[in-house]
Amino acid sequence: MPLPNRVAPDGGLLAAPARGLLMGNRGGRFHDPQTRALPRRIQASRQWICCVLSFKNRRRQVWSRGYTELFFCDEVTALAAGHRPCMECRRADALAYRAALVEGLGLSETPLFPAIDRVLDGERRDGRAKRLHRLPAEALPDGAMIAEEGRFLALRADAALPWSPAGYVGRQTRPTGMVSVLTPPASLAALARGYRPLWHPSAHPAP
Repeated sequence: MPLPNRVAPDGGLLAAPARGLLMGNRGGRFHDPQTRALPRRIQASRQWICCVLSFKNRRRQVWSRGYTELFFCDEVTALAAGHRPCMECRRADALAYRAALVEGLGLSETPLFPAIDRVLDGERRDGRAKRLHRLPAEALPDGAMIAEEGRFLALRADAALPWSPAGYVGRQTRPTGMVSVLTPPASLAALARGYRPLWHPSAHPAP
């Protein structure tokens, strides 16, 4: 049986056999190494990151005594859940994300990543619940993820792509009007100013 370490766009954890394109963590360990059951806690700290699957030939036993390893379908999923690129294994992406965020938010100074983590922490959750942001669909950048009628939809060009742990399943017309947005506003700002997240191959062909 797979571990409940796959991350949904709303930040929830689920058990699914799909491996995904990225892994990550939430600042440490919050699972029980003995039972390895679905944790009651949702994080160890505010530092929610997404990482490459392989880095410097490191080997780990997943959900053991170390940090709680998490896996994402793609980076669009990770951003929706409230994660950001890791500065160690994805340094170029992390710097590009921060530069786009600074421009998108109109900041006069470039913040350190702990400051960005504090912003994301306030935008991604309300207690243990996912914080949704009501915004006009027409103003959302590609890579934004919305919740609609019990489904998660990733927006790309003129389409909305229904999400699953193993990839996107089909295409439908991009919605209009006010929608419930999962992706935190800070990450929306980065996407709007040119940050290009890693998409699952099922989202192709690219527009």
